[in-house]
Amino acid sequence: MADIATSRPASTTLLLRDNARTSEVEVFMMVRHHQIEFNSGALVFPGGSVDKGDQEIVARRELHGGGEGLDPAALGFRVAAIRETFEESGILLAHQQGSRDLIDVKRAGEIEAAYRAPLCEGKTSFLNVLAENKLWLAFDELIPYAHWITPEGMPKRFDTWFFLAAAPPDQLGAHDGKESTDSIWVSPREALAGGESGRFKLPFPTTRNLIKLGKQGSVAAALDDARGRPIVTVMPVMTRHNGGRQLVIPREAGYDGEIFEVGALG
Repeated sequence: MADIATSRPASTTLLLRDNARTSEVEVFMMVRHHQIEFNSGALVFPGGSVDKGDQEIVARRELHGGGEGLDPAALGFRVAAIRETFEESGILLAHQQGSRDLIDVKRAGEIEAAYRAPLCEGKTSFLNVLAENKLWLAFDELIPYAHWITPEGMPKRFDTWFFLAAAPPDQLGAHDGKESTDSIWVSPREALAGGESGRFKLPFPTTRNLIKLGKQGSVAAALDDARGRPIVTVMPVMTRHNGGRQLVIPREAGYDGEIFEVGALG
């Protein structure tokens, strides 16, 4: 029997805003570069692996707030969620130290202009970004939404926590032009329609979470709903059926079923 690849801890953030014109929730999504190894060309939410630097931030209690009662591993997922969101969208979920308010769009823009590119290029660390700007991460803005683990048998596996967050006012976000080649604020309805038509390539977990998010009529409703729901871990099991493939997930995870026909995992 082949060795089972270890799943790598990772985080993903669904940044939300209300569209007053359409009365729909919109979520920030990006198109992954076609040369990226994982989910190349796919429309995805900002996210990536938890790294060593994230755990260094966890140990610096003055650099984050709102995570009381959580163990270091859980805090690490939250650091990664905010860091990856900043790297991949430029949106920063942080407070000025001593303030309960999120930094405003002007300050966020200054930090992005000075630090985003060097951070993505490995020329500075997220810890330095926070320390030099006297920031602390707004863990209280992150609402746990889902927990997915890549199926056994896949060559690259992730143990991913999905978080919801309301986008800070006027922080619009933009792709980095390297790992992602395009970005869009899109309703779940439009994203799913694009997946059906071939306009977008949607990985299976992305599709399921868009369907679940699309049931909510506002950002406030989505956040309230997520706060009240237990998180059921999903590790799909792939089976063969009538010449095709099916993925089986726990029905209690809240994705309107447990058996889904799929073409590819993505």
